Amino acid sequence: MAASMEAARGSGAKHIILVHGACHGGWSWYKVASRLRSEAAGLSYHVAAPDLAASGIDGRRLSEVPTFRDYTAPLLDVLRSLPEGEKAVLVGHSLGGLSVALAAELFPEKVAAAVFLAAFMPDCVSPPSDVVLKNGARSNYTPLDNEMKPQDADGKLPSSFMFGQQFTEQMLYQLCSPEDITLGKSLMRIGSLFLEDLQIQPPFTKDHYGSVRKVYVVCKQDETIPEEHQRWMVANNPVDEVMEIDGADHMAMLSTPDQFVRCIIDIAKRYS
Repeated sequence: MAASMEAARGSGAKHIILVHGACHGGWSWYKVASRLRSEAAGLSYHVAAPDLAASGIDGRRLSEVPTFRDYTAPLLDVLRSLPEGEKAVLVGHSLGGLSVALAAELFPEKVAAAVFLAAFMPDCVSPPSDVVLKNGARSNYTPLDNEMKPQDADGKLPSSFMFGQQFTEQMLYQLCSPEDITLGKSLMRIGSLFLEDLQIQPPFTKDHYGSVRKVYVVCKQDETIPEEHQRWMVANNPVDEVMEIDGADHMAMLSTPDQFVRCIIDIAKRYS
């Protein structure tokens, strides 16, 4: 144990931070976080799955979170608090990919690797919203009973967003257990995609976000961000490595947790 702890100290990467997607919270990582805490303990990694603003059990209301940076603030606070010389492997799922990208833009020196799990991954040319809008513009995109509507009459706040129950069952959690589908329906909160804000933000920079090592994990049975769009994002913004999980829907952390944990342990070891 002492030798492994010394190896982790020498690497500068001692943290794995799991970043959830829209309408979800740190709870969505419960299978992965528990497995990682067990398997990563020997490598002296600390595993965290923070709730972003107005998500999970965070006490803020959505109306109190006007911008995407405000929404991502809990993740930024975690990185800001890391001791000098320590780094984190950031793992973003779905919309969490944009939160990871923002964190890498602001704190590139604290990021050992940025991992995108069936996540929106921006480039350094277009506004961050581009990858979200292109996914929604697909000819075969089916929102079913998802709801997006204004929060206020003046349009000063971003539109709210919520996954519908039909979409959750058929497109989001379709390969998950009935128990995890019930859990998701019970714990999801109305959130936002923050498109109004993301559309007016400049592209992330090559010197900051662009300099961070990246791994994309493709979920081959994803119906929410399908494999075709995932691979388009990789072609549009090449990464250091592409992994894939066969049999994973959009919620791979629930439908294929063991396969994904193996990916993360491998990444944490090699990208330290």
